[in-house]
Amino acid sequence: MNTFLWILYALVTLRSISSIIFHGSRPTKSLSWFLAVILLPFAGALLYYMFGVNRRKFNFFRDKQEEKKKQFDKKYKQVHKLDNTVTFNTPKQQKLSKLIESSTLLKAYNNNNITVLNNGKQTFDSIFDALQKAEKYIHLQYYIFSKGELTERFYTILKDKINSGVEVRLIYDAFGSYSFNNKTIKRFKHIGVKAYPMMPIKFGNLLYTLNYRNHRKIIVIDGTVGFTGGVNVTDKYIKPISNVGVWKDIHLKLEGPIVNSLHRVFIKDFYFASNDEVLLHKNYTSNTQSKGKHTAQIVAAGPDSKQPAIMQQYIQMINIAEKNICIANPYFIPSTSVLQALKIAALSGVAITILIPKVSDSLMAKYSMFSRLEELLEVGIKIYLRPDFSHSKMILIDGEILSVGSGNFDYRSFEHNFETNAVIYDEEITKSIQEKFNAICNKDTILKYETFKNRPLWKKLLEGIAKFFSPLL
Repeated sequence: MNTFLWILYALVTLRSISSIIFHGSRPTKSLSWFLAVILLPFAGALLYYMFGVNRRKFNFFRDKQEEKKKQFDKKYKQVHKLDNTVTFNTPKQQKLSKLIESSTLLKAYNNNNITVLNNGKQTFDSIFDALQKAEKYIHLQYYIFSKGELTERFYTILKDKINSGVEVRLIYDAFGSYSFNNKTIKRFKHIGVKAYPMMPIKFGNLLYTLNYRNHRKIIVIDGTVGFTGGVNVTDKYIKPISNVGVWKDIHLKLEGPIVNSLHRVFIKDFYFASNDEVLLHKNYTSNTQSKGKHTAQIVAAGPDSKQPAIMQQYIQMINIAEKNICIANPYFIPSTSVLQALKIAALSGVAITILIPKVSDSLMAKYSMFSRLEELLEVGIKIYLRPDFSHSKMILIDGEILSVGSGNFDYRSFEHNFETNAVIYDEEITKSIQEKFNAICNKDTILKYETFKNRPLWKKLLEGIAKFFSPLL
């Protein structure tokens, strides 16, 4: 029996190492998996196949899924035609927009009205008000849709709207919405909500779905109003139900042609989740008219994308910045390329300020974040710690370009999750957010390089361990 186990261990280990060598995406990540496979017999190999395989190199939506993707793109182009002549104020805006369009096929649009929602109360007040005005359909997509007061409010409003003839569709991530159990789902389905899980976790597809989650937060109402950002449907945004207190976050209300792009992301995901082509009908892809003066663009990416568009967007914003960069993120665990881009920008004279929470809902993420701060402080980047927990995912540059969305500065958002950001090319909105950002920084603790460098040895040890595992987060 022992001989059999040794032979099996050798075969599994060699197979895993071969996969890491031939298909590893980065040396640092490959080394982490190599050591995990060697040091954790069987468990390391299992973890690798669940969390480490680079599905993009294996064509994530292979065979049937790939064909569905092609069908979607073909049918969507047939029903979705929108005149698009965008005027940009600066060459850097044009350069960023071109990259996003080339990577995602999503264009920038003028004549939108963008409303920034600064906390959970503002966000849900605005969402519920818009839902109550729905006349045709309501489309919802969330990573976390959890039981609680907010979900009950959704239930009540959706039930009323369905009774008045409004169609309601809901996509939820099977992992993130684990508390949205069968009993709760049945309640929503019973009143007429067409609800489907994204990436359902089943024994047969566990290795291919567990590590790839749909992290998007999207609402589209009647094709005219949209919401996106970082806010999930959880009571953590309205009351202190965890040890980090009430969560802070930024969300956006979108009106105008940009809603078409956001809706396209939802339609594609609904098509994958349900295999239902109903949303490809022109009734659901009608062009949204001009609503304001803001220029905006949706960025959507995931393991089915040919390009890591979220990471590319962040790197491009860092590279084209000339004066300043402001970043707020709860899981600031940048890849090597993003880290180097920040250091190059700082050494080139760009003023960079990073705002991260002092407390976190994940100790591994916290220590992994802190493991990178010393080298950033060393090149003159300012880092502030806010005492509350901010879940915002925001980056702005030069007071003229702002990005808000679901994408974190970490490997998971860059490679594993389906994410959506909204880029706003507008000085008024960007400067308004920058003023709020600066006001928060002025009240919070700034890290000093000399002090941080001399932090206790036990903290450095924990950070070193977390940093080792950060490519796997």
